[in-house]
Amino acid sequence: MAAFWQQRGRRQENGGLGSVIDGLGSVFDVLLANARLVLGVSGAAVLAIATLAVKRLIDRATSPRDEGDPKAEQKSLEESWQDLALIKTTPKPPKKQRREDLSEPLLSPARPVVPDPRGCSVPLGAPQVKSSPLRCLTLQEKLLSHSSQLAVPEIQASLVPQLARSICTQLQNFLRNKCPELPFGRFFLSGALLDGLEVLAADHVHLMLPVVLDAGLWSLISGEDTVVRNPQYWMIKRIDLGYFPRGCSPWDRFIVGRYLSSSVLNETLHKLLVASINWPAIGGLLGCVIHPVVASQELKLEVKHDQVELSITLFPVVEMEDKVLLAVPPEGLVENLWLESFYKAEVSRVKKLDASDSGARQLCLRILNGVCRSQPSLHKLAGSPVTHVILHLSDTASDWAEESLADRFQQVLEELVACLEKGVLLCYFNPKINLFSGLLEEEIDEMGFVLYRGVSEPELLL
Repeated sequence: MAAFWQQRGRRQENGGLGSVIDGLGSVFDVLLANARLVLGVSGAAVLAIATLAVKRLIDRATSPRDEGDPKAEQKSLEESWQDLALIKTTPKPPKKQRREDLSEPLLSPARPVVPDPRGCSVPLGAPQVKSSPLRCLTLQEKLLSHSSQLAVPEIQASLVPQLARSICTQLQNFLRNKCPELPFGRFFLSGALLDGLEVLAADHVHLMLPVVLDAGLWSLISGEDTVVRNPQYWMIKRIDLGYFPRGCSPWDRFIVGRYLSSSVLNETLHKLLVASINWPAIGGLLGCVIHPVVASQELKLEVKHDQVELSITLFPVVEMEDKVLLAVPPEGLVENLWLESFYKAEVSRVKKLDASDSGARQLCLRILNGVCRSQPSLHKLAGSPVTHVILHLSDTASDWAEESLADRFQQVLEELVACLEKGVLLCYFNPKINLFSGLLEEEIDEMGFVLYRGVSEPELLL
């Protein structure tokens, strides 16, 4: 059968059909050779594509079929449809312009094609979509947005005070039973979360332990009159020992050289916290785990709850002669010094100023404290230093409305840089105190460098 189809194919090739095909091929060649002259470039291209499609159809019709391939007929039909589609999709040659068309006005003047400066080509005929310009946020908008991101989750803001107060009550009950002779006042909590200021994180609380002193047995001596020559520290001296000998005051057991020693009091309380209090039982009662920090110089508790982790720092505090003194002695051999704290006065003053002019000082303070917390080199600026700069500026800059937040923020940064350049930041409540006196020169240089960049580009700090 295969020999039959081969013999038939040779007869057709040598016969009339073969000669006809050869003749058609010669005609196509002549047409293609003269097509460019007659039809132009585009017309010749169309004719060449059509001629190629016709030749494929003729060759496919005269070529022998393979009977072993059942899909041969289907393939030939598909190829024929592809050739026809090739002819249909060929662009038509432009219509020859008539003389009458030249007199008709154009709908719109021709515009020169401007290349895309970004190097991307736009296809002709594509709809032009106007891209909306990017909106650049102002510093004011960035500050307000940054402030909204500092919000503390509501569950933490409500759970932390409740948990801290429960621990405070348990600790006071223990000390009353263990040391009934020591007249501690009523313990209370302190910190931004408890004092109505906007907080950055509900992870730290101060627990204040008031030390009640008899004003007739004790007096204050300024740190300026001591060997440290630092007005921020005070000494609490035991007086009238001739009339009221040792033992008249329950706090005489903590005297070193006639002065109430903050270090000895802290050491005694530290031993009680670590060795005497059954924290596992108290933690089980409150639904948390409580651990005293043994290695720390501070009196500190670490609290772990299912929803929060909290650090509680204990401070024995003495309030005498309108002074608030904390048992935080400086590093060194001097152990009888008490640090004057201005936190209560700072909170009261900032709130009073904001209430009088509907100001944004607390908002500005919150953002700046967030900046200091996020920048490791600025940690020591958070809290009192930033607050005192804001209080100083409040005496000169009267506009503290929220609309002026960006200006005040920039002004605080500039003032901080100026203070770091001099190495001096005067306390708002006592101009004799330099709040930068405890900083090292390397720390001042690093802080100044970071803030100097922030003055020109505040966004770097957010």
